[in-house]
Amino acid sequence: MRLTAFWEKMNRQFGEAYAQSVAKDYVLAELGGRTAQQAVAEGTDVRTVWWAVCAAFDVPDRLR
Repeated sequence: MRLTAFWEKMNRQFGEAYAQSVAKDYVLAELGGRTAQQAVAEGTDVRTVWWAVCAAFDVPDRLR
C-alpha cells in the first residue's frame, strides 16, 4: 500500500481533519505504543499501520 492510499482510506473513514488527529495523537498498542504518524516515519509498512488503525477503531470490513 502506498502512503497516498493510506491517507485516502484514513480520510474516507474519519474525514480529513479527524484523520490527521487520529494519525498524530492516538497511540496504538499494535504499533508498539507509537502513533500511526510515528510508525510510518520510522519505516513501518503502511499496510501494517492501516490494519492497526482498523483494529483500534473497528473499521468496517468494506472500508479496509
